Amino acid sequence: MSLIDNERKIKELQAKRTLLEAGDEYDQLSTEIDELVKTTYDHLTAWDRVCLARHPNRPKAIDFINELFDHFYELHGDRCYGDDHAIISGIGYFHEMPVTIIAQAKGKTLQENLDRHFGMCNPEGYRKALRLAKQAEKFHRPIITFVDTAGAYPGIEAEERGQAQAIAECLYTFSDLKTPVICVVLSEGGSGGALALSVADRICMLENAVYSVLSPEGFASILWKDDSRVQEAAEVMKLTSYDLYEKGIVDYLIKEPTGGMQNDLKLVLHDLDRYLYETLETLKTTKEKDMLEKRYEKFRKMGSH
Repeated sequence: MSLIDNERKIKELQAKRTLLEAGDEYDQLSTEIDELVKTTYDHLTAWDRVCLARHPNRPKAIDFINELFDHFYELHGDRCYGDDHAIISGIGYFHEMPVTIIAQAKGKTLQENLDRHFGMCNPEGYRKALRLAKQAEKFHRPIITFVDTAGAYPGIEAEERGQAQAIAECLYTFSDLKTPVICVVLSEGGSGGALALSVADRICMLENAVYSVLSPEGFASILWKDDSRVQEAAEVMKLTSYDLYEKGIVDYLIKEPTGGMQNDLKLVLHDLDRYLYETLETLKTTKEKDMLEKRYEKFRKMGSH
């Protein structure tokens, strides 16, 4: 059975158990649920983690912004074309420290997702991110980016407004920003759309997040001309957090509760809050020249994989 089928079965058994009183049948059903949960989540495949990363109830960037930062003030527009709702950006306080937050934002409802292009940014979104990044550099504010996108918006209007150039400018600018940058990969990290906000001094990734050059569906369709081999593609692509941590691309993994972070967001927030605080304290005491050299070396090393 697939992860989705098992999750559905677990929910059915849990619903059935709520109708029972304590007794032998209740205990037997509880044992069956525990065994199914263990079977489902103890040996997750790469495709299972893709499914968890795309889980409809998985918390979004706005949930992390609301919980981690105080007095968040959102800033809008790229001062060129418009305001892309696929990017939430602004200024807030993290443990009384002013920081700039730039997050790719998916919605929680169909209408919100349509408004935010399902987290797929247009050029004006990346230019808004650039504007905020340069402002942060000017005022020596650390930058925290949240990545959660299947890729950059693929519409023809995005190409007409300079999608590739906007992404390239992000890569170029973030590589040389004279202020600390930390990237958090929340769920999906797809292609150049994710890479644009991933040039950072430190990259951490949630346990069930994925990061790849394209989707497993796209990989299977392009390489094998067979989109039914999507699960095999996910394994071959080495896109899980554990794969990337092993290769040294990701610096830290944030553990998730059984079944995904939607089951206990506070646990994830506690670990992420601690990681961000300790990392910022370290980066703040690093000399600017050393910080830039280490950032450069980090991404040069990635190119060798």
